[in-house]
Amino acid sequence: MKRYMGNPLLVLFFMTHVLIFSFSSSKEQQYISAVGDSGMRRDGLRVAFEGWNFCNEIGKEVPAMGSPRAADCFDYSSPSLKHKVTEADNKLGVGKPFPGLSSKALNNADLYAVEKELYLGSLCEVADTPKPWQFWMVMLKNGNYDTKSGLCPENGKKVGSFKPGRFPCFGDGCMNQPLLYHQQTDISETGTMKGGFNGTYDLDFDNGGGIDGISFFEVVWEKKVGVGSWVFNHKLKTSKKYPWLMLYLRADATNGLSGGYHYDTRGMLSTLPESPNFKVRVSLDVKQGGGPKSQFYLIDIGSCWKNNGAPCDGDTLTDVTRYSEMIINPEIEAWCSPSNLVNCPPFHISLNNTKIYRNDTANFPYSAYHYYCAPGNAQHLERPVSLCDPYSNPQAQELVQLLPHPTWAKYGYPTKPGEGWVGDSRTWELDVGGLSSRLFFYQDPGTPPARRIWTSIDMGTEIFVSDNFEVAEWTLSDFDVLTSPTP
Repeated sequence: MKRYMGNPLLVLFFMTHVLIFSFSSSKEQQYISAVGDSGMRRDGLRVAFEGWNFCNEIGKEVPAMGSPRAADCFDYSSPSLKHKVTEADNKLGVGKPFPGLSSKALNNADLYAVEKELYLGSLCEVADTPKPWQFWMVMLKNGNYDTKSGLCPENGKKVGSFKPGRFPCFGDGCMNQPLLYHQQTDISETGTMKGGFNGTYDLDFDNGGGIDGISFFEVVWEKKVGVGSWVFNHKLKTSKKYPWLMLYLRADATNGLSGGYHYDTRGMLSTLPESPNFKVRVSLDVKQGGGPKSQFYLIDIGSCWKNNGAPCDGDTLTDVTRYSEMIINPEIEAWCSPSNLVNCPPFHISLNNTKIYRNDTANFPYSAYHYYCAPGNAQHLERPVSLCDPYSNPQAQELVQLLPHPTWAKYGYPTKPGEGWVGDSRTWELDVGGLSSRLFFYQDPGTPPARRIWTSIDMGTEIFVSDNFEVAEWTLSDFDVLTSPTP
């Protein structure tokens, strides 16, 4: 000890490494998990399912399936699992009461699903600090839209029917909910837990004919007790009748509005992440990409604020859903280009905080953006402009779709096509907060900047109106959202 202290070089070496270690530890400690089940490592899983039609509503339930909400929630108590939700709970549908159900929702399919999610959340809820949390959410959505139905509002405003042709629809009933089957999580003799949801939108399918020629979805989760993360295996298949399907795994707000919805939801985000102070960590292995129109999102973040910067309050006429999505399918090309400024955001913010306008052809990173569209209820848009689809959310929406590009390197995102795609499984740590703080989102002139608080973070694919029977397959694990205190 005396000899060590007597060597100035060794003392300096020791002190330097202590300082570096302390700084690194301090830096790590700044980030705290915002999800209840940090890294998906809890043996007692909480997972739920939600099915949607084109405008994030139900429309009509499928006979014998109940409302398209279900959950698989349990605690592990050696050597068995103690389930919180029964199959009778999962099969609840319009006309069937449950604790807390309001009279106005009893026979209304749209409202019933909303309140059923809250009920399932109450069964699954885990008491925790800073607040209770409920479940990971498997989201399934059908892109068919029967324009004659009048079911979907236009930028939040109720409208009647209009001529078909703009959206896929095979005829009456094309906006149906799926057949949903649940394999309740069980545990094997070797301590492996496994369960899942699967089904099809093709209500007339032959049970003995396999899945050839029909739409299909499946999410299977698996974990060995006490070891690592849950691994969620996803599969999505389109068909001639259902060419536009979406399947995501979401971390949503534990209460309040989630991305794309106008009512109280339940989820995994016990702390809502705010730009620029959060990261997302996730392991992703894409096994099949889903074809050339599969907009596979390494990360998709959603929230809601009004055009004047105020938080959303459920008023669909003035609320605006905001999305940012990183597409990693290398077959998806940039629609934004010098000859298509209408598909670009008005400007890009560089790392040195310089605004690069889209008509600056020498400096604007066109290939970093797939597509930008503006909210249909905005009053002061810069021309040229592409308006977002006014029907696929209950309120107006704004969309910033990104592609791998060197300009995103600082934030840990893919920098070139093919990174993170089939054959290149990775664990990502993405500075989602930092990047999202620099993206353009519309706001009325002269209004204070909106707080960019994100209420949904998800991964998965949107297979967009394909002419072929496409199949996407991927696994996801280690999902975490890490927040740091606001400086």
